[in-house]
Amino acid sequence: MPIYEYRCKKCLHIFEAIQGSEKKDSDLTCPYCSDKDIEKVMSGFCTIGGSSATDNSYSPPSSCGPSFSS
Repeated sequence: MPIYEYRCKKCLHIFEAIQGSEKKDSDLTCPYCSDKDIEKVMSGFCTIGGSSATDNSYSPPSSCGPSFSS
């Protein structure tokens, strides 16, 4: 089942919801304030190791992938 990201228009809280084919966006409420005025937002994505060999300036966002400590 796909996971979608939503934003509450009242409190601006962003949350995720698993949506099956039988559920509609209008069935959802904000888990923070319980308001039904929500909108679907485009989720970002990241790729690890997607830089070319000649581009040494690439570094993934901190929220992307595992973190390694030295």
